[in-house]
Amino acid sequence: MKPDRIILIRHGECHANTDESKFATEPDYTIELTENGIRQALKAGEKLKELVKDESIYFYVSPFWRTRSTFENIARSFPRKQFGYNEEPRLREQEWGYLRTYGELQQLKRERKEYGIFYYRFPGGEAGTDVYDRINDLLGSLHRDFVSDDYPRNCVLVTHSLAIRLFIMRWFHLTVEEFEQMLSPKNGELVILELNKQTDEYELVTPLELDKTAVLRSRPIRL
Repeated sequence: MKPDRIILIRHGECHANTDESKFATEPDYTIELTENGIRQALKAGEKLKELVKDESIYFYVSPFWRTRSTFENIARSFPRKQFGYNEEPRLREQEWGYLRTYGELQQLKRERKEYGIFYYRFPGGEAGTDVYDRINDLLGSLHRDFVSDDYPRNCVLVTHSLAIRLFIMRWFHLTVEEFEQMLSPKNGELVILELNKQTDEYELVTPLELDKTAVLRSRPIRL
């Protein structure tokens, strides 16, 4: 049974969001939430509870510590019997390479912006295309889960900014150029897809903001 909603939640603010030099001294997956990030996660839980009320929920959670902590604080808004969960490695952050210095990371991020986020590959790490491929693979698993007669009414993915944008791109079959215009959701923000019972299709009810200044290399298909 298709869930009534698919809800994507970006993790709360982490220490690397406020100090990118953390990437040079700590493994990315171990970077934790700030105190503000914990508050954002708690607030996300309150918003989710207000939205779904007593409906059943199933969470898929990136294994990074900041997403685990976000999930743990979101879950405080719900009785344990209301939800199930599973750690899902395909929802992890894009791999940028290991322990970059602050200066190296800033240079690579400038290169990525000029080259294009979707195609740019971090040396020793992933391109946006790699994250797209694992999101595409995850969607196959989700669709298999959805055929269960007792699947919960709400599917919630607790993940990272790029994964959210690529999920939206893949689900709605957007072009690379449309993806490149999407801005990152804010920390702790809910991005909601709702099932239209008449069309049996999902609609994006909280669209992502667009970067009007994005420089795009667009080549339309000519038939």
